[in-house]
Amino acid sequence: MSANDQTLPRPTASYEADPDQVGRVLLLYSGGLDTSVMLKWIQERYGAEVVTLTVNLGQPGEDYSVVEGKARDLGARECHIVDAREEFARDFLTPAIKANAMYGDGYPLFTALGRPLIAKLAVDYARRSGCDTIAHGCTGKGNDQVRIEATIATLAPELKVIAPVRSWQMGREEEIEYARENGIPVKGGTEVAPYSIDDNLWGRSSEGRWIEDLDHAPEEDVFQLVTPPEKAPDEPQIVTVELEQGVPVALDGQRMGLVELLEAAAEIGQRHGVGIVDHIEDRIVGLKVRDIYETPAAAIILTAHKELERLVGTIHQNRFKLALDEQWAYLVYAGLWWEPLRGDLDAYMNAVNAQVTGTIGLKLYKGSVRVVTRSSPNAVYDASLASFAESGGLFSQSASPGFIELFSLQSRMAWRLRNG
Repeated sequence: MSANDQTLPRPTASYEADPDQVGRVLLLYSGGLDTSVMLKWIQERYGAEVVTLTVNLGQPGEDYSVVEGKARDLGARECHIVDAREEFARDFLTPAIKANAMYGDGYPLFTALGRPLIAKLAVDYARRSGCDTIAHGCTGKGNDQVRIEATIATLAPELKVIAPVRSWQMGREEEIEYARENGIPVKGGTEVAPYSIDDNLWGRSSEGRWIEDLDHAPEEDVFQLVTPPEKAPDEPQIVTVELEQGVPVALDGQRMGLVELLEAAAEIGQRHGVGIVDHIEDRIVGLKVRDIYETPAAAIILTAHKELERLVGTIHQNRFKLALDEQWAYLVYAGLWWEPLRGDLDAYMNAVNAQVTGTIGLKLYKGSVRVVTRSSPNAVYDASLASFAESGGLFSQSASPGFIELFSLQSRMAWRLRNG
């Protein structure tokens, strides 16, 4: 079905736009094929004015002047380019680091963390630009539609949403044909991009082509961020990460702002092949998918943070926080950034991380990240107590037999009762 043959979809949710009431649209615009076609299509099909918003979360190699020029050439009434890297690092990545945020034991949530910020900015700019509707380029198969639409419906119930890619049912070739007919430049000509990419300060994802085939091993051309481990340097590198109250503040002894630190950590990790994840993931919409992630900054920083947190926490804090970390990651992955429970969890994360100050040394070598040194003024650790020599003071080895007898009492009794 082509774009010109379609009847505009009627709303099924309260926040979806009635086509007859769409007058001015804030379009989340990347400059790629989907959003460029959307820009023209919205004007044509809805008869609406379009304002574009492009958000910089640390995507490498992006020329935002070119993005803005393309949007204006395609008829955008206003074009907004927002550098949100500092806000992203401060308000989204910092709590993620404190929560050791990882979904499904492999995904550090870089896209999931970026979407609520992008949607919040969309609300802000839609209001100031007099828009009644926000448009995004998510499909009906992904999690991003949930993250963006849930944010808009939460923060701005007066604004409505349209999702053209989800409703127009155009395939890639039909999009290219529409672009050619409407004078929309296509990056790389008419050749379909090999992968669908999303990236920011915290990582990069690739989908499409062979990635959907579980029997297919990764091809090297997918790794545009991280050096394949077998091609990484033959000599390891020691990196130190210093944290204060759970927040990274220095790399190799050099203090820097968080954005600069994450960029520097990513560069080091990229060189050593660190952070490649081949992941099977349970999406919120019910699908099980395979993604290839490149997360060099997250691989370094999360490893350091988790180790330091373990060093300063008691056994009871550390065991308890594992479950909270998992719940925090699930809420963010599911698009529920604004869920009150996440804020409640943040309160606990901040309390625990008040003690997470110190320095962790990591050895990077051909894709691996391994903790090699640890130091903290708050470490719940005493070298004299940990030694095999007889200890006094806080710990007496002669007390151990009594502890063992009491600690194992119920287990021993139960075993005898059930085994005769």
